[in-house]
Amino acid sequence: MRREIIYQLGNTYRDDLTVYGYYFGKGEKSACIIGSMRGNEVQQMYVCSQLVKALKELEQRGAFVSGNEILVVPSVNHSSMNIGKRFWALDNTDINRMFPGYNQGETTQRIAAGIFDVVQHYSYGIQFTSFYMPGDFIPHVRMMETGFQNPSLANLFGLPYVVIRKPRPVDTTTLNYNWQIWDTNAFSVYTNATDKIDETSARQAVASVLRFLTRMGILRYASHSGYIATVLHEDDLRNVKAEAAGIYRRMVEPGQEVYKGEVLAEILDPQEGEVRNQIVSPVGGIVFFAHAQPLVMERSIVFKIIKRLHE
Repeated sequence: MRREIIYQLGNTYRDDLTVYGYYFGKGEKSACIIGSMRGNEVQQMYVCSQLVKALKELEQRGAFVSGNEILVVPSVNHSSMNIGKRFWALDNTDINRMFPGYNQGETTQRIAAGIFDVVQHYSYGIQFTSFYMPGDFIPHVRMMETGFQNPSLANLFGLPYVVIRKPRPVDTTTLNYNWQIWDTNAFSVYTNATDKIDETSARQAVASVLRFLTRMGILRYASHSGYIATVLHEDDLRNVKAEAAGIYRRMVEPGQEVYKGEVLAEILDPQEGEVRNQIVSPVGGIVFFAHAQPLVMERSIVFKIIKRLHE
């Protein structure tokens, strides 16, 4: 393993932003793995740190197939993490909405350009990223429907689900989308947490990446076979919204099977404690996402249900 500075941005008032990359093996650019790109993605950085540790041990044991290089970048935006901000503090912009970047543009555009110069041209790109809504969900692999996506490869991670999403205009500036456009097979891996450490899903995420790298002939690693993934499209997920604001009391967990009409959660009056609204499932299926904060706003999405195929 060798650690190198892959990008550095000077800062007048605080420490410079220094982004480190951890290189394993030598040869063609086989796989690049990215961790936190937002300041609250603590779990994503943690998963990458555990992956660096695992790859270091595997390299020492001679488990790398010769002619392959792996790059791991645990954190891109620790400047925001250090001050408790999700996005870049000066202008509240998201680095993962700035790709492929522009080296003469705004700060986050320049960061994206510098990072993309290093991480492009790998055969496989894996990003640990956070779900766009805060809450708990089933670990899964997500891909953009660019015409270059390969769900068969996504199955090789051995996670329960692969979700394919039609890109909106804002999605065309994500790392995943631009990796695909520039001939990298790109996968976004989602664990069950963002701003806290979830050890179980972190271990599952590390195992899924090692499993994928083994199946692609990059590592020699005896891994559990994992799941045979179900491939879903975003349209297969049914949104369930809260009909009232208040204190949120959840009754089901992600991965749990529910039936049509089952009570998923209750919304309580914050002053009197009475039930203001019972949230019921409109379909039978499996809970994919569940809101996790103690308060909920009216008309906000609190659950996503994987609809049964026969309904």
